[in-house]
Order: sequence, then structure tokens, then C-alpha cells
Amino acid sequence: MQTDVTPKYEHAYRVILERLKAGRYPIGGRMPTESELAGHFEVSRVTIRRALDMLVQDGYVESKQGSGYTVLTLSPASDTCLTSFTDAMLRAGHEPTSRFVSLDHFNPGDTEIAALPSEMNDAPMTRLIRLRLVDGTPRMLVMTYAPSQLLKDATAADFPETGPEQSILRILSGRFQLEWSAACEDISPVLADTDMARTFEISAGAPLLKQACSAFDTQGRMVFHEDVFRTGTVSFNLSQSARIPRH
Repeated sequence: MQTDVTPKYEHAYRVILERLKAGRYPIGGRMPTESELAGHFEVSRVTIRRALDMLVQDGYVESKQGSGYTVLTLSPASDTCLTSFTDAMLRAGHEPTSRFVSLDHFNPGDTEIAALPSEMNDAPMTRLIRLRLVDGTPRMLVMTYAPSQLLKDATAADFPETGPEQSILRILSGRFQLEWSAACEDISPVLADTDMARTFEISAGAPLLKQACSAFDTQGRMVFHEDVFRTGTVSFNLSQSARIPRH
């Protein structure tokens, strides 16, 4: 008879992670205590602490002395530009929303995709445009590009405008099974043209920040690219240690 040789801490980690992704523990909320989880899984606190430490390492939760474990995000960043804007705003107590603008399809050589990285110019591409708002104020205009074969049958209904599931990272990985392991990012200042000024309700020529992010799979193939135009500033947290993705 075959027995399950999965370590108890690994089993607890996977079950807790499934509950996180199912929305059992809300972003910004506290996790059950070590004692409560240890009792539920019928393991020692040392075992459950190891499982929780794995979630901390992966970026899902944080641990603070005297405060227990708090849920940070459902889409941990493997790179700077893959941080979930939705989760960051929810964690800060704000109300993020999305406004669907368009879903467009292009053929190789079309002028609309000419400025994309060269490897994304030799296949049909799909572009999703969404306006991201915080507490009702426009903050980011996001243009997401991906090979049309990866966004097969995509419609406006696939992109919720409210709630945690509006996160583009969760939509791409959940609805369309896109997977990535690395990314590169370029940040540059731009000036708002007439359309951008109208979108952000600012003056034409006002400064904006442009973030261009390309995500790659384990074979080094580009999975998607985003051009993000935003008001305000961007802050980065740097660490000497990197998280190890778990599958």
C-alpha cells in the first residue's frame, strides 16, 4: 500500500496556500494563530511555524513580533514590475477598481505593436487596455500585450473591475494559465499627450511615469509585456535574499 510521504509542514503549507488563493483569508487580514493552525492540522507549533515561514519567504504573508501573520498578497512578485497593484492598494486600505477600455488584436507588422520588443512582432498579438483607479481617482493606464494564442477567446467579461480578482496577474495565471519566472523593467519619464491628459484629468504636457515590463517563462520566451503610464511615484523594497518559487 502506497503511503503519503509528504512532510507535515509541506502539507500544511500547500493547504494554507490553497485557502489563501480561495479567498479564505483576506488581504490585509490576520491569519489564524500558530496554536489554532497547529490544532487544526494536528501538528506541533514548530511544524506549523515552518509552513508559515515558507509562506513568508514566498511573499504571501508577513510576520510581525506580537502581531502574528498578516496576508500581504495573493500574487507575490518575483520581480519589481510584477507586484500586484490591486493587493498593494487593498493592503493600504484603499479601494482599487479597474475600467475596461478595449481589447484589440493585431497582426505582425501592424504599427500599433511596432514599438514592442522585437520578439513580439512576429506573431498575432492581443492588447488589453484598462484604466486603474484608486478611491475613484485615475492612477494608471495599463496596456497589456500577449500573443493572441495565449489569450484565446478573451472577452471583456474576463477582466473584473472590482474586488481582489481584478488583479491582472491572477487573471493571466488563472484564467489563461500564463506562467512566468522572470521579468525585466524599464522606467522613464514621459509627458501627457491630449488623450492621456483627458484620461488622468490633468493638463497636457504634465509629467507621467512610464513602466515597461516584459515577463518571460523558464525557457526565456516572452509571455507578456505591459506599458504602464501612471501619476505619482513608485517605491521599491529591496532585499538581499530572493524568494524561491514553489509549484
